[in-house]
Amino acid sequence: MEMVRNITDETKTMIESELRKGTSNSRIANLLGVSYEQALEVVEAIKESIRPEIGDEIKFTFRKQEMVGVIRKLLTNSAVVEIYWDLSSGTMKDICEDKTIVNFKDIEEFVKVD
Repeated sequence: MEMVRNITDETKTMIESELRKGTSNSRIANLLGVSYEQALEVVEAIKESIRPEIGDEIKFTFRKQEMVGVIRKLLTNSAVVEIYWDLSSGTMKDICEDKTIVNFKDIEEFVKVD
């Protein structure tokens, strides 16, 4: 936890940028020159403070099903997300529209979809 308190603004910005690119936690640990466990602490702390942007591609869980989509509109604490059905749980297609609301806290990670 000590490491989390000692993060510079520059490091925080770099980690946020890497998370938005979908960089793995092990790669972030390598960039920071710390152990995987220390990087995980830092990443989790920073994830909680990240405000996503329109166009960010995210992975989230809805009713215990993994979903992937792109943020189309930002609200106060949530976002309107267009679901990528080819990368999401097909079982949810019957109960979800093509767009859904995702709370920021439910964003599991930022991903890059080609």
